[in-house]
Amino acid sequence: MLVLAGLASLVACTEDIVIDKVDGNPLIGVAASFTDETKRHEAILSYTTDFYSMEGAHMVSGARVYVTDGTDTLFYYEDAEAPGHYLTPLAAGRKNTLYHLHAEVPDAHSEDGIIHIIAESYMNDNVEVVDSLVMKPFNGDNDTVPSVFFGDTIEWVYPYFQSLPDPSVVYMPMVFKNDTLLTDTLSQRMVIPMAGYAGFYVNGPEMQAANKEIPIHYFRKSKLRRGDLIRVDLYSIPAEYMYFYYSILMSNSNNPMMGAPSNVESNVRPKERAVGWFLTASVVSAETVFDDR
Repeated sequence: MLVLAGLASLVACTEDIVIDKVDGNPLIGVAASFTDETKRHEAILSYTTDFYSMEGAHMVSGARVYVTDGTDTLFYYEDAEAPGHYLTPLAAGRKNTLYHLHAEVPDAHSEDGIIHIIAESYMNDNVEVVDSLVMKPFNGDNDTVPSVFFGDTIEWVYPYFQSLPDPSVVYMPMVFKNDTLLTDTLSQRMVIPMAGYAGFYVNGPEMQAANKEIPIHYFRKSKLRRGDLIRVDLYSIPAEYMYFYYSILMSNSNNPMMGAPSNVESNVRPKERAVGWFLTASVVSAETVFDDR
């Protein structure tokens, strides 16, 4: 009984511990990309908010934004209907080129009235072509790939292409259905680090023998119709962006204690004033039409 009494006294002597939340100064969040596709490339600037804030992001308007390779410079213009969203004219980057992003943000508290934000990213090489996309409702004997979801057959998408021999290459597929992007958030995407499989023909016999097959997306068959156009844009991304992607996924929670025990990766500087990522990527596209026969 003495032991039980002692335990009871320990339980009774608990009290709530209140952790004071320290609010830091807002940072400027940067989400920018530049590829070798001919299009209007976008940079989005916003201020970070408190973790528990219910307010939407405050956008950064009136900035001067441009990208340069050291020789040519391309200026962004702010979208009149979307403050904080900056677009280039129609343009395309070049593979195997280092790009620098600059954003000059008005700030009354800075010495010269401007926060100078910089980031750099190398646009990697990419495969010349994705030979084909195959949609099939079976898992190729890979028990980790489900073939049925709540009684609905799953159509998996498999790309076939000759990968580059560089083991540092990372691919990121962006998937569209009838021109609607299905992977518009990081949580919906996947990355494919080649590492020891560099130089393999992806999803070919050699790779299947070594590692089964690699599907990049799936569809519930009941959501597909004959004639649906499925397109995949295969991005070749810097390995550093993969680590940023992983750190975002690990921190994607409404519980602050569930994230990684470190700040999210960032290639934007200065770190005490800005956070985010400037991504460059070379892109190769392939498409197929769903034919339910």
